[in-house]
Amino acid sequence: VECPCTRIDGPTTVALNTQPLLLSSQAVQPRTPAAKSQITNQIPSPPLPRPDEHQPPDMDASATGAGAKAKKGAAGRKAGGPRKKSVTRSVKAGLQFPVGRIGRYLKNGRYAKRVGTGAPVYLAAVLEYLAAELLELAGNAAKDNKKSRIVPRHLLLAVRNDQELGRLLAGVTIAHGGVLPNINPVLLPKRTAEKEPKEGKSPKKVAKSPKKADKKA
Repeated sequence: VECPCTRIDGPTTVALNTQPLLLSSQAVQPRTPAAKSQITNQIPSPPLPRPDEHQPPDMDASATGAGAKAKKGAAGRKAGGPRKKSVTRSVKAGLQFPVGRIGRYLKNGRYAKRVGTGAPVYLAAVLEYLAAELLELAGNAAKDNKKSRIVPRHLLLAVRNDQELGRLLAGVTIAHGGVLPNINPVLLPKRTAEKEPKEGKSPKKVAKSPKKADKKA
């Protein structure tokens, strides 16, 4: 829109056009539906994307590495498929004792500044071997006593009758275990000497004492 003012030659004087600004008839009149449709037809519509454009562009090695790291979360599971079943470290090592729990106890106990990944596996294997050995011997002791349940007495008999376990648990006291059946040989009764062979009786009859003879008379 051009400015309605007119410039007058002079150093500082400016004359303004006092006539009112007249708008065009198109701007004053309301737009009809036909005009609206004409205006909308004049606006260019954005181009539709081609099917080839949906494919992601080629990414370099760094971009692929970042994308692989981002797929490890929940979104990655949805994109990659169902979540795989978790496998515990005990199953991987073929053990029954919990490797993860033993590792947590080693860290919480502050036995060392650093705990290796193989330490809980090794400790779990050693504990499982000792438990299996002790239970086997205790079960044999219970079977010998004709019992179907292992009690502390059977554990004590299993430990004390085994040389290696007895040395390992030499300073351990098992509650309600009792003691080994042991009697000092000094307290046992002495065996009698072998009896001397009986002397044969003489053919002559032994003379009876006079007292016995008087009694018979």
